[in-house]
Amino acid sequence: MSFDNLCKLLSEKHPATFASWVLGTPQTSVKVLKTELSIEPIRADYVTFLQLEGRILHLEFQTKLESTPPLPLRMLDYWVRLYRLYRLPITQVVVLLLPPAPGTVIETAFTVETTHHEYRVISMWEENPELFLNDPALLPLAPLTATTQPQALLQQVVVKVSQLEPRQRPEISAYTQILAGLKYNQDLIRQLFREGMMRESVIYQEILAEGEQRGEQRGREEGRKAEGQLLILRLLTRRVGELPQEVLARIETLSLEQLENLGEALLDFQAIADLETWFGTLDIGVKIT
Repeated sequence: MSFDNLCKLLSEKHPATFASWVLGTPQTSVKVLKTELSIEPIRADYVTFLQLEGRILHLEFQTKLESTPPLPLRMLDYWVRLYRLYRLPITQVVVLLLPPAPGTVIETAFTVETTHHEYRVISMWEENPELFLNDPALLPLAPLTATTQPQALLQQVVVKVSQLEPRQRPEISAYTQILAGLKYNQDLIRQLFREGMMRESVIYQEILAEGEQRGEQRGREEGRKAEGQLLILRLLTRRVGELPQEVLARIETLSLEQLENLGEALLDFQAIADLETWFGTLDIGVKIT
């Protein structure tokens, strides 16, 4: 899925939220219109009908300015087709996901002789991150917002994702990591999201507290190991389902270092067979049934 299409998907899943953001006023009654326009087929990335205002919102996502035909001409073309079809006022907004090369002029109008057509441009790298960090629908765009400390911003994003409801978290996490890839190194994204999903979760905090209590009773090293075992067992159960008794016993034999390695690896598990494969890399030789 391209970055533009991912943004289109997000905006169609949450049209009122995106319309409220770009227009700067709350929008509660929003209908997503078809994106196929008349005459020669042409698709607008996002078209929304704002029933309360009696107008069309055309929201266009772009990772780069260069296009064929040029963006200003496309915006005029979209406007003509939309107006011919709906005969309503039209607001057009281009959302630029990445800054262009230094010195590039960002055009906001099409002008040829007496024809002049304007549209708005939102530059994501100039947007305040606060709005995006505090709204799950907009959160995937937060890594692209304004900051002087990119890694700190990405860490904030990870914390916010980890605090989402369990049913929301996997989808929003995936979208966020994809869009973050426009700006950040993939290894950094994986590292921060893996650590964040474990360390910022309520489950982890509960287990950490249990581990600290055990640490007082059985020594610091044993406490950390007990903490790790509890964390691994809970996370594995959530990822692959109920664990056979032999697997539970095998996990108890793992060293602290092996538990930490398993904690990172299990974030990629899809089924219990993945756990069996991981055990195989340790030459443990356990067969899971």
